[in-house]
Amino acid sequence: MRLSSPWFVSLAAALTAGITSVGCLGEDDDPVDGEDDVFVTDDGKTDVAGIAERSAEACAVLRLAREASFQELDDVVKLNRLAVQAIVGARANRFFVNLADLDRVKHVGPVAFRRMLARTRATSAWECSTQSVQLLATNDFHGNLKPPAGSSGRIQTGPDAAVNRVDAGGAEYLATHVAALRAQNPQTVVVAAGDIIGATPLMSALFHDEPTVESMNSLGLQIASVGNHEFDEGPAELLRMAYGGCHPTDGCRDGDGFEGASFGYLSANVTDDETGDTLFPAYEIRTFRAARVAFIGMTLEATPTIVTPAGVEGLTFHDEIETVNALVPELKNKGIETIVVLIHEGGFSTGLYNECAGISGPLFDIVRGFDAEVDVVVAGHTNAAHICDVDGKLVTSAASFGRLVTDIDLTIDEVTGDVTAKTGRNVIVTRDVAKDASQTALIARYDALAAPFANRVIGRIAGDLTRLQNPAGESLMGDVIADAQLAATSAADRGASVIAFMNPGGVRADILAATISGGEQAGEVTYGEAFSVQPFSNALVSLSLTGAQLDAVLEQQWTRQTDGTEKAMILSPSVGFTYTWEPARAIGDRVSELRLGGVAISPTATYRVTVSSFLADGGDGFTVLKQGTARLGGDVDVDALEVYITARSPLAPPALNRITRR
Repeated sequence: MRLSSPWFVSLAAALTAGITSVGCLGEDDDPVDGEDDVFVTDDGKTDVAGIAERSAEACAVLRLAREASFQELDDVVKLNRLAVQAIVGARANRFFVNLADLDRVKHVGPVAFRRMLARTRATSAWECSTQSVQLLATNDFHGNLKPPAGSSGRIQTGPDAAVNRVDAGGAEYLATHVAALRAQNPQTVVVAAGDIIGATPLMSALFHDEPTVESMNSLGLQIASVGNHEFDEGPAELLRMAYGGCHPTDGCRDGDGFEGASFGYLSANVTDDETGDTLFPAYEIRTFRAARVAFIGMTLEATPTIVTPAGVEGLTFHDEIETVNALVPELKNKGIETIVVLIHEGGFSTGLYNECAGISGPLFDIVRGFDAEVDVVVAGHTNAAHICDVDGKLVTSAASFGRLVTDIDLTIDEVTGDVTAKTGRNVIVTRDVAKDASQTALIARYDALAAPFANRVIGRIAGDLTRLQNPAGESLMGDVIADAQLAATSAADRGASVIAFMNPGGVRADILAATISGGEQAGEVTYGEAFSVQPFSNALVSLSLTGAQLDAVLEQQWTRQTDGTEKAMILSPSVGFTYTWEPARAIGDRVSELRLGGVAISPTATYRVTVSSFLADGGDGFTVLKQGTARLGGDVDVDALEVYITARSPLAPPALNRITRR
């Protein structure tokens, strides 16, 4: 059928004249599901029964078809009964994206369109305007159900970090803040940008992070991208987190079953090598009357370089920019004009938590590469806090450990589907609000179950062991861990190692003498405190390296990022090993004066070195360690730390004199 068809000319004239009854074909005369009633106007836009696509009238008609009751379509609009049944049946399984989509429904023809148009003109009930949609976002929660301690539990609010700071975080307070913000807008979606689980405190880790998933269910999390730490225990365990069931080895330690996440995981750029399918859905679409929002979930592409190989076996991680941009046309074909990307990748910022100052890092390069159709990017991974506008895209990050929640407000035009306004602000999760009762009950339950393990005293310290690095990159906690790993593997039958290294990213907490975590005395260290420092349960690996390879490992401590900035990952060495580095020299030629016990390292000699299984497999970019030979597995890292603290109590903080920076 063409625009010149007699019925169409008659209908168009009638509509122009405001006539509501025209002698034309009935729905039952529509032989091929209405397909012949779809037209293309001179400007290339679809036109159905005289109603132009993407017009206010089209939007109103579609709203009527999608939302009106059977009774209204039948009694008020007076559609043919077969057409009413077809519309109601079809919309149960799909969203009518446009008029052409509705026109394909069986028994829907020109008479149906004319009557629906007349109804929308007769009442304002189906008019399209704008919709206000609120997103509440967090990232890198890492199972911090209890309020995080020390600097990990504060947000800096002014120029002086020692004075301008607020205690923040804790699931009981996070849930209360989310509920209060959610109450401001019934059209709210709660989202997260990865690392909800993994590298968690003992109370969650003892139960394979089931407590954290249950906490997020109670909080009302709805959509989450997958972070690198979600893969710490491998894809099968991640799928269990999502869909439920007891742990295959430990069962359900808490005494009941585990139903899995009530929120949806998304992972557009992670595919199964065997099937080619994404591990989780690539995106999820939410509808707010006539406005629709697509959420794309993205995982850090570099996940295989920072997760043990077993954790990502059988999976491929694809480029973030290419993946998102390939999905944009697919989403637009579904009528989606508002696109939000939840990406577990981050950058860095020198500003305060609601600023966008001194930004750098891979996140911002990736955002600049995204299609212009992307409206909002919710980020994570680097624990940064910022609210930025990058090439017209709102780019947010909410620090870590539930200390902030990002309040994003969107205004969406229902006719065009476009975002007409967007704002974002980070809200501090202060601890001066009422605790959420359901979170309190959950924490109390798991705290009681974990207490016998967590509160066991393993030794004493004579001073604070912190992660704070000196100008050379050395830290007290890092050095102690390296010493513990060397002690655990120095015997001839345990590895015969003479050097050990600890990566800074694996040092997750301080051990402070004044902290009382489970009723112990000041200076005493509990197993729970030690576990908080090393929550990954990596095995120790002893391996052989030549002096030249040892030097090459240390040169890999510095890398150049895609934006030109430099990233440092300084390894803490065990006692007796020293070296010098010079920042003014080129990357790859900074390290010199390697010595063991004061004796220069020989490039051709072989040395036994201990690292975690994560590093031994090339984690954090230390690929030279993969060349190590004569490998021998050892104790779990936290067990080695426990033995070391117990044997040397009260343990004095070591001198920070192993690395020299010129």
